[in-house]
Amino acid sequence: MLSDEPHAHAPEGAATEAVPPPRVLPQRQVLADSVYEAIKAMVMDHKIKPGARVGIEALARYLEVSPTPVREALARLEADGLVTKRSLAGYRTTDLLTVEGIEELFEMRLLLEPHAAALAAERAGEAQLDRMEALLEEMRGEPEEGGSYAVYGRFAALDQQFHDALAAASGRGLLADAVERLHAHLHIFRVSAIAGAGPATVAEHDRILRAVLRRNADRAAQTMREHLQSSLERQLICMREDN
Repeated sequence: MLSDEPHAHAPEGAATEAVPPPRVLPQRQVLADSVYEAIKAMVMDHKIKPGARVGIEALARYLEVSPTPVREALARLEADGLVTKRSLAGYRTTDLLTVEGIEELFEMRLLLEPHAAALAAERAGEAQLDRMEALLEEMRGEPEEGGSYAVYGRFAALDQQFHDALAAASGRGLLADAVERLHAHLHIFRVSAIAGAGPATVAEHDRILRAVLRRNADRAAQTMREHLQSSLERQLICMREDN
């Protein structure tokens, strides 16, 4: 029987560590993530036009939430490079990449990612290899094209995660951070989701991963370079057809 007396002591030898409180589900974080994903989809689908002002109060009313998670979502989207914030002017969506912008983005990727792939072939641990294999397998089952971000968004996210995981496996923190901060896939898919590109992307990722699994650094770098060059070519063809 538990004692209500203020000076009651536990029996000698009994554990005296405090019992942690029951785990509470992070409902606030769930809300913040859902608002972030909702606004990101609106930006990716151009429901909020490129270069348009983003009204916090209007978005909060539309999503039926308070302004706080909207502000948090916009801060995350600013880090993604999808919106910008100007003093006294609020948030605006960033402009779409031009052909020159796409070429510059891939120029940066070609400088960073083949080297990261070569290092990953030499340094990746078993857990990192397992993660890349799992990401690639998951990509095979996801639609890579469609009329909205809701359809192709998961494929785009897995594509980004594969490249980020490969860079992380290089063992070079600054290099991995640089690859991740490019947010290349968000900018590319925002311009256009290329019909039929998914199977080619998966096949190219498979060649990269096989080179890494075989610990062939030169081949890993070459297959990554070929993948990026093919991806750039597909993107430029699509952009020219749209214009």
